[in-house]
Amino acid sequence: MATGLQVFGQPASTDVARVLTCLFEKNLEFDLVRIDTFKKQHKLPEFIKLRDPSGQVTFKHGDKTLVDPRAICKYLCTQFPNQGNKGLYGTGSLERASIEQWLQTEAQKFNPPSSALVFQLAFAPHLNIPQDFAAIAENERKLQQVLNVYDEILSKNEYLAGDEFTLADLSHLPDSQYIVDTERGRKLFTSRKNVARWFDTISRRKAWEQVVKMQMEHPGAFE
Repeated sequence: MATGLQVFGQPASTDVARVLTCLFEKNLEFDLVRIDTFKKQHKLPEFIKLRDPSGQVTFKHGDKTLVDPRAICKYLCTQFPNQGNKGLYGTGSLERASIEQWLQTEAQKFNPPSSALVFQLAFAPHLNIPQDFAAIAENERKLQQVLNVYDEILSKNEYLAGDEFTLADLSHLPDSQYIVDTERGRKLFTSRKNVARWFDTISRRKAWEQVVKMQMEHPGAFE
């Protein structure tokens, strides 16, 4: 049984949401320490002021401290291999190598344009911050190129790294959900048959539904 797992951050942050989803997939008990002292001072949280929807996540397990969400997810899968979803980080070296490759693709190709769109399409309107339509168009173009590749791969596989849900898919959930929840962003996913089917499948997972519920109960920057 896992003990002493702590997550510091806000569920509204995409990086925090990524870690929470992994914890739920692994069926691990943890404490979430919400960092929202900004409310007392009527200030925006730092991650919003920096126009960065990923926010800050800090994970502690005993004397171990991690701040990178993808590293935290991999740590949880390797530290607790027999709990919850046992195949989340792959069950063999080849499968794990494929998942690693997809995590790099998500971080380097998908995340830069998607996080920009999350801020412009999902966060800015709620915070009365003027949208930068040139930035939106540019990042839509970049994300379209990535999703075109995804659509081709997903025409052959149920999920990105094969026929099982893994960290490769999980890591895409937070940004994708924020984008799909906007009228303009939704078509980036729904206009691609295989991407649409894939997102519909992964967004219905109980672990992710739990995170979305937490975000709705504690919207952080939008409170």
